Amino acid sequence: METVNISLVSMGFAFALLIIPLGLSLLFRFKLINQLFYSTFRMTTQLVLIGIFLKYLFKWDNPLINFAWLTIMILVAVFSSIRNASIKISYLFLPAFISFFLSTLLVVLYLNSLVIPTESIMEAKYLIVLGGMLLGNCLRGNIIGISTFYNNLRQNDKNYLYTLSLGASQFKALLPYFQKSVELALKPSLASMATMGIVALPGMMTGVILGGADPETAIKYQIVIVLGIVVSTMTSVVSTILLSLKMCFDQYGILRKDIFR
Repeated sequence: METVNISLVSMGFAFALLIIPLGLSLLFRFKLINQLFYSTFRMTTQLVLIGIFLKYLFKWDNPLINFAWLTIMILVAVFSSIRNASIKISYLFLPAFISFFLSTLLVVLYLNSLVIPTESIMEAKYLIVLGGMLLGNCLRGNIIGISTFYNNLRQNDKNYLYTLSLGASQFKALLPYFQKSVELALKPSLASMATMGIVALPGMMTGVILGGADPETAIKYQIVIVLGIVVSTMTSVVSTILLSLKMCFDQYGILRKDIFR
């Protein structure tokens, strides 16, 4: 069974749904109209362009090109996470890039080599698609984790310094902030994981079913990608924060004031 194609006329009806949020924004004077138009335009443009690119990327299926594109995706995710974390990019770029790169690549290669029966671990439709799904969740987790960690430290600077003055090591003094930031970063993924299949059908499963696969196969793919998301998200958040400590603290273990934008 093939996926039913959506015509341009049908896409027009899909965009017509925006009449509802537009009407509500006008009625209650929400300041969302410009953002709604901007986000819709940007989403549509980006997806059309990436759709054209992926068509040829899957056709070529060259391991080097696939790896290069995944690296570009990681770079974009790194810039996005730092931009939304209110920390200067010069302090977080390298730690975030290393964390995103290793956590995403290792999980994708693990899944492609041991879990999903692919012809090649660098096959485009698995490397790029799975990598994109992992990066999207790593991005969200890192924004929450990094922001929480450094903002809490800035707000509780005196308590942190007091703990240091009592003779605690830097890591011991940072541990409560570290624990809280990682827990908050993982909460959305874990909450979604716990209610999956009951509250809502997840996107991966829905896409596989619409693609013509039976529900049993779709469920297996969904479980695989969710496990990969949790692992890559937690790994990237933990490693990003740990690797950033040397960049964001001075030799005495004091948080640098110039790291914030």
